[in-house]
Amino acid sequence: MNRNLLAVMLILLAAFLLSCSKGDDDRNTAPQRTPTTIPPTPIRSLTRNSDWTPVIQEFEGVEMVLVPPGCFIMGNEQGRRDESPAHPICFDYAFWLDRYEVTNAQYGSNGNGQRPNQPRENILWTEARDFCASRGDRLPTEAEWEYAARGPDNLIYPWGNTMIDENLVYDRTLMNETADVGSRAGGVSWVGAYDMAGNVWEWVSSIHRPYPYNPNDGREDMTDTTSQRVYRGGIRSYIDFAAAVTTRFKFPPDRRDWFIGFRCARSIEE
Repeated sequence: MNRNLLAVMLILLAAFLLSCSKGDDDRNTAPQRTPTTIPPTPIRSLTRNSDWTPVIQEFEGVEMVLVPPGCFIMGNEQGRRDESPAHPICFDYAFWLDRYEVTNAQYGSNGNGQRPNQPRENILWTEARDFCASRGDRLPTEAEWEYAARGPDNLIYPWGNTMIDENLVYDRTLMNETADVGSRAGGVSWVGAYDMAGNVWEWVSSIHRPYPYNPNDGREDMTDTTSQRVYRGGIRSYIDFAAAVTTRFKFPPDRRDWFIGFRCARSIEE
């Protein structure tokens, strides 16, 4: 082979190998953005809590848990009047939910609690709505929240059907003060979400209306800033039944409360 031709071929080969190496380096060092969708493999609908192993993923520094499709009974015939009638709700889609309540550090300012990892409370419903939207997320619906807390087993508390004081933050375990999020490992729900009973109450997206829950009857109108919205899952000086994940209270969206915080949800792109 002609020496000049051989030299040219060697130079071209070296250049090609160098460019490939550089491309690999770029892929290894470039920031990797967490995908907002799960793998294309369908998630089967569940009929038992025990059939699910929690899936945790981080989105822009926030841990979220995956809530799979399935059915459950929403409400409680033995609960407060607005928890009846109990009725079936099914989800044919999966969604993400914050693993923890939104903290002071995440929100960027303090509520009544001053520690960075205490839940951010003393917040308007519209502020919670807008914060979730700023993350590309949203508030969970009332039905999504309850399903993530109790699952197909229709539990009364995130951990089971028996009240266990040590599993949640309330007056018997921490008088009139919130705790850092995730501080009660025994209180984790079937999908891996913490503090869905105890600590702060949590705003959801839904307007307070009678059951059965119907997402198409106007209760999920996010532009309505006057109707009272539902909050869920916290407890302060209320008696034990308020820790039940079926309990629902209402509050004006333009008022603040030291014990109402929130967590966000994220839809999965199809």
